[in-house]
Amino acid sequence: MRAFFLLLGLCLPVTASAVSRVDIRIGEIRHPAGVAEEISASLDMDGRWHGRVQSFSADVPEAAREIPLPFKVSKGKAEGAARFAGRDLGLERLAGEITLRELAFSDEAGMHAGDNLAAKLSLDVRRSGEDWRYQAKLDWRGGEVFWQPLYLADGGVAVQAEGALSGRRLTLERGRLGMKDIGEITLAADYDRQSRQMQSLRAGANGIELAGAYPRLLKPFLEKTVLGDLDMAGRADFSIDWTLQGLAAFDVALHGVDVEDRKGRFGFYKLDASVPWNSQRPTAASLRYSGAHLLKLPLGETALAATLNGYSLTSPALRLPVLDGALTLTDVAAAFLAGKWYWHLGASIAPISMIDFSHAVGWPAMQGKLAASIPMVTYSNGLLRMEGAMGINVFDGSVVVDNLALQDPLSVAPRFSADIRMRDLDLGALTQTFSFGAMTGGLDGEVTDLELSRWQPVSFDADFRSSPGNYPKKISQRAVQSISALGGAGAAAAIQRSFLRFFEEFNYSRIGLSCRLRNGVCAMDGVEPAQSGYVIVKGSGIPAITVLGYNRSVSWGELLQRVKRITQGGAKPVIK
Repeated sequence: MRAFFLLLGLCLPVTASAVSRVDIRIGEIRHPAGVAEEISASLDMDGRWHGRVQSFSADVPEAAREIPLPFKVSKGKAEGAARFAGRDLGLERLAGEITLRELAFSDEAGMHAGDNLAAKLSLDVRRSGEDWRYQAKLDWRGGEVFWQPLYLADGGVAVQAEGALSGRRLTLERGRLGMKDIGEITLAADYDRQSRQMQSLRAGANGIELAGAYPRLLKPFLEKTVLGDLDMAGRADFSIDWTLQGLAAFDVALHGVDVEDRKGRFGFYKLDASVPWNSQRPTAASLRYSGAHLLKLPLGETALAATLNGYSLTSPALRLPVLDGALTLTDVAAAFLAGKWYWHLGASIAPISMIDFSHAVGWPAMQGKLAASIPMVTYSNGLLRMEGAMGINVFDGSVVVDNLALQDPLSVAPRFSADIRMRDLDLGALTQTFSFGAMTGGLDGEVTDLELSRWQPVSFDADFRSSPGNYPKKISQRAVQSISALGGAGAAAAIQRSFLRFFEEFNYSRIGLSCRLRNGVCAMDGVEPAQSGYVIVKGSGIPAITVLGYNRSVSWGELLQRVKRITQGGAKPVIK
């Protein structure tokens, strides 16, 4: 521009005393990157000048060749018009509109790319003392952009920005980002150009539509977490204040939000929440929902409250209604330190009907009550551990879960471990519940060193045996068939032949079956060894029955199929 006006002064055969203004028009200027048409300019003799480019067109890849961009532009056309003004040899204002069509770009790593982009850009820059004031608008109308991990398509994005540019700083005083079917976000920022550091950032929004925001903006960042596959609806407000020292404050509010995990693990309905946080002072957070479910277990209407203080959370007690009982958490304390969560709490479960519980989670109906008191549950470095035992009263006996631990519970591959002890379970109620065939007596069991990965068994030592004591011990032919089927094709039931056609049930003295699971294979055993096998049911009295098993090594998958066939009535053992 400076060279243009120097050339203009040399060519004009006039002096400042002869005219007050000089006008010039140029029909066309060509450049390898494009062409500018119908250029007009006026020079006042007091040194002021202004002009316009009626229209210009450019090849974007050629124009961008000399600009240091983090990606390569491979295709695109630009058209528009521009206005300019200044004084002496200094530019004071530049304004214009540019329409971009068929724009495509990408980087070498493939982490940033765009294709067939269409947009309109408006820019107005004015000098203000030593600084520049700017106003800009961008209307993205079509095409697709991948900016790891976000993928956006079909436009519907409008950006407005107003601020100042100096030799040291770039400030965004008023910014707006609007997205179709999501809402509008306001922005303000201060960037130090010399240190290349953001000095401050403020953002906020009211009424963000989560049905649109979750799949486009949130899910890509949550893909590998438990929140990575949700259906979500409702509205959210938020504000965030960040400074050079770090996060200073944020406020999140949820209004009538419905969240449903597509894998069926959890859901919350009509969720309202207020979570304010400030680095300098304590704040009060609250959450309420009208209904929820966790692993198919219904949760009643709940209101929770907690105190936030820096990167810690405390609450004296949180009560969550569950069916006809409740889960109560006491002395809740959590802290976020060095990028990791640490927390502890006490827990108790008020008696919950096992009939209602089993119906809710899709299990066969069980009698009894679920109750527990856990002195402490801790979470540290991704490991959740239960200090103390959890007891369940079911089938007129007791089940105790101890040494429970859960590694990375919010990941896609959690690891679970526990020890389970069962005592005096009523075999009559147990076998009736699972369509196993009728049995009377008691059952004890131990499942030690249980380990699950992705909620599938990896290893355990399981041992089930008849409870000690003097009580009636009967087993029906259907139960004989079921137990024999667990032993596989080689299992057999030895029955006193002369009584086979006359009796539907038989006497036994002991029952036992064990499985030691390692590397997907179960090592099987019974109450005592037998020739080429082991005894599962040892007969006693008249009529008596003995059930033998011969397969000592069974794949876990095959064993599960056998259990499935038994409960579906498909067991067909060999009777001898």
